[in-house]
Amino acid sequence: MSAGDVAGLIAAAAFVGLVVFLGMVLIKLGRTIDGATASIKELTDHAVPILDETATLVASSNVQLEHIDTVTTAAAQVSENVSALTSLFAATVGGPMIKVAAFSYGVRRALTGLSAAARKGR
Repeated sequence: MSAGDVAGLIAAAAFVGLVVFLGMVLIKLGRTIDGATASIKELTDHAVPILDETATLVASSNVQLEHIDTVTTAAAQVSENVSALTSLFAATVGGPMIKVAAFSYGVRRALTGLSAAARKGR
């Protein structure tokens, strides 16, 4: 056996080792790709119902928002009516009530002054 034969045998063994190594890498890569494919399929199977439920929920929310808009509009109208009624009440009854309150305050002050003068006169 010559040195060239030994070198060729070593090179052939190295090539066989390389082929075995690459084969193992390819097998592992294939398993990884199969696992990723299964994960993607499972994720898709779970995501589609969630998307359907989300679309239903959004549609239901839109209906509820329309109802809330109606209620809000009615509340705004009630608020405007109460404001107008309050203004009317204040304009109609508020002026005379202020005058009565001012008159009673003046009478009370006058009576207090008279009673103080009567106490000093004793």
